[in-house]
Amino acid sequence: MERRVYHGNIDPEDIARALIAEFHRGNLRAQALGDGENMVVQIATRPGATAGGQTALTVNIQKTGDGVMVQIGKQAWLGVAASLGVTALAALRNPFSLLGRLDDLAQDIESLQLSEKVWQVIDQSARAAGASHQLSERLARTTCEYCGVANPVGEATCLACGAPLGDVQPRTCPHCGFLLLRGETTCPNCGKEV
Repeated sequence: MERRVYHGNIDPEDIARALIAEFHRGNLRAQALGDGENMVVQIATRPGATAGGQTALTVNIQKTGDGVMVQIGKQAWLGVAASLGVTALAALRNPFSLLGRLDDLAQDIESLQLSEKVWQVIDQSARAAGASHQLSERLARTTCEYCGVANPVGEATCLACGAPLGDVQPRTCPHCGFLLLRGETTCPNCGKEV
């Protein structure tokens, strides 16, 4: 399964609508299931299609804190492979039979490229909504625990107060303020228990 996250002002329903608009026609059908936070779009060959083999694909779309996560399942392409096999056998027996199977062959090739086309539609929909793979400005910041100022991710110290950023903060003696090393229980400066 391939997964992509799009950050920005985009909802699962936006992507689901774009996929249905693109793929609910011709030999394919598309349907959306779910609510506004979690949606599933199923794209499959119509039952009884006159050309090409059977295929199916599922797209999971989930709302995240600052955008959406899209995951495409494995494509069921066994029917397409069988149709391509029939075309190859017919061509071996009689090369002119390819003329009669051109429509099948075109549908099979289109079905094999289905997941690529789905990603193109999703990328287009995300760009139209102003979303991208880059983290938003809000998520690309870390907050200083001492003064509350937002700092760019990766900064070693706070831009405002100079305090170190991250999970590992230095420990100081509560009596004199001397910097303590990990595991020290007695302050080396004042000699008091910490």
